[in-house]
Amino acid sequence: MAPALDVRALQISLFTRVGVLPAVDRVSFTVGAGETLALVGESGCGKSLTALALMRLLPDPPARIVGGEVRLDGEDLVRLDERTMQGMRTKRISMIFQDPAGSLNPVVSVGRQLVEVIEAHTDLGRRAAIDRALELLDLVRIADPRSRFGEFPHRLSGGMCQRVMIAMAIACGQRVLIADEPTTALDVTVQAQVLALLQRLQGEIGMAMLFITHDLGVVAQVAQRVAVMYAGRKVEEATVDALFAAPLHPYTRGLLAATPKAGEDRAARLTEIPGMVPPLGNLPTGCAFAPRCPVAGQRCWAERPALTEAAPGRLVACFAADAVPDRIASDAAVVGS
Repeated sequence: MAPALDVRALQISLFTRVGVLPAVDRVSFTVGAGETLALVGESGCGKSLTALALMRLLPDPPARIVGGEVRLDGEDLVRLDERTMQGMRTKRISMIFQDPAGSLNPVVSVGRQLVEVIEAHTDLGRRAAIDRALELLDLVRIADPRSRFGEFPHRLSGGMCQRVMIAMAIACGQRVLIADEPTTALDVTVQAQVLALLQRLQGEIGMAMLFITHDLGVVAQVAQRVAVMYAGRKVEEATVDALFAAPLHPYTRGLLAATPKAGEDRAARLTEIPGMVPPLGNLPTGCAFAPRCPVAGQRCWAERPALTEAAPGRLVACFAADAVPDRIASDAAVVGS
């Protein structure tokens, strides 16, 4: 089956006073119906810009799509005019943002905001839209939807506001849902509830989901596949099981090493990746990760590695991965099992 979302060689540039900076460099991935792809990486790697590009919500200036395709059920969103794209948003593709309270209008009740979304993207009248809004609030497990319908955002907890945002995002039976770090501002208990809610709704609706996060623990809970980004490029892609069992890129191995694990001594210092992500205006000639990489060789500094298939279903952009055949063989066994 064709994927619900097919991103091909997406390029985003920032047009600034110091020149044109490559923010996202030829990133490609697909997400099938009912599947979750996690997009992970440090702050500044291009994850959120990628998400905004898919929604055609890039702040222009300075950000602009300069190449590639974003195909939703075969239709290229990049080439749609703004009026047509407005009809696509919420009706076929929608997004949950990091800060739910900041995404809701503070002077309009949550029920009215939800009704406005439904009326804007469906043919339902006011009474039917209100009924649909109450149904959605119940679907996202907000207790007593009728009393919460008239509440203003400041009267709701962060978790409830995020549930309202999820209700808005699924209001019209979307094919694709983009979740941009939707649990970052929530405590651990509420985070678990929101993740369980998204998984349940995905199972019921069958939508494709792109889940953007820097938390690999969350990735293990919600995703089937994961793509790792660094300095605007995709450096590794694999199934979640394969990536956790045998990460091939040094950056991915660094991220996993820096993740707290159950049973570890809390006083012990976490392994860290030295250095910082290079600025877009001063990327190395070769691999962008070379200045921080423990295994970088002369070739890594001089030549940028291409994204290649190291094993069935495994993509990696690293010269060092070619030098570890036992790791690749192990990964292939995981994928095949």
